[in-house]
Amino acid sequence: MIEVLKSKLHRVVVTEANLDYMGSITIDEALLEAAGMIAGEKVQIVDNNNGERLETYIIKGERNSGCICLNGAAARKVQVGDILIIISYALMDFEEAKHFEPKVVFPKSGNKL
Repeated sequence: MIEVLKSKLHRVVVTEANLDYMGSITIDEALLEAAGMIAGEKVQIVDNNNGERLETYIIKGERNSGCICLNGAAARKVQVGDILIIISYALMDFEEAKHFEPKVVFPKSGNKL
């Protein structure tokens, strides 16, 4: 088994940072569906503005809201307006991985599809 890129939201913009929450990242439900991600899934977050990298899990946000909200301690690692790459990975057989096509989503302004 190897770990490979499963899906990615490329260059979404942070809309909120909520320190007073127990943790995670809230992502617009429409973006989740487009990328093949689900609530509770572990993701890696890369901040293009400051170089921070962190891992957390997804909470489903309101559909078509454009919401990208870092919650809890992760809120200290970003600023509203930062550009993020949100990445999920999957374990799969080496031969299967050779032919697997990840879902990569490039949202438009306002984190819209």
